[in-house]
Amino acid sequence: MAKFRIKKGDHVVVIAGKDKGKKSRVLRAYPQSERVICEHVAVAKKAMRPTQDNPQGGFQEREMPIHISTVMLECPKCHKPTRVGIKRVDGNRVRVCKQCGKDID
Repeated sequence: MAKFRIKKGDHVVVIAGKDKGKKSRVLRAYPQSERVICEHVAVAKKAMRPTQDNPQGGFQEREMPIHISTVMLECPKCHKPTRVGIKRVDGNRVRVCKQCGKDID
C-alpha cells in the first residue's frame, strides 16, 4: 500500500471517468481502500428508508468514493494539476509541486 499524497481539504482535478475535468475539494480520504470522496463528483441517488427523522423516505443524492488514481492534486500556486513530491525540511515531510517546485503545505 502506497502512501497517500492527497489529504482531506485538498483541491483536486478529476482526470478520468464520467466527471473528467471537474475541479473539486476532497471531503474524506480512505487510505486502506485507496479511495477519496470529492465534493460534487460521482454523485449517486441512494434510496432512503422511512425513519422517525425522515418519515417520508425517498431518494437522496450522495457523493460516492472514487479511486485515488482518478484525481490529481491542483497546485495552489500555479493552479495546474500536478504530481506530488516529498521534501524533508527540518525533519518534517513537506509536499512539493512537481510543476513549479513550490511547497504545497
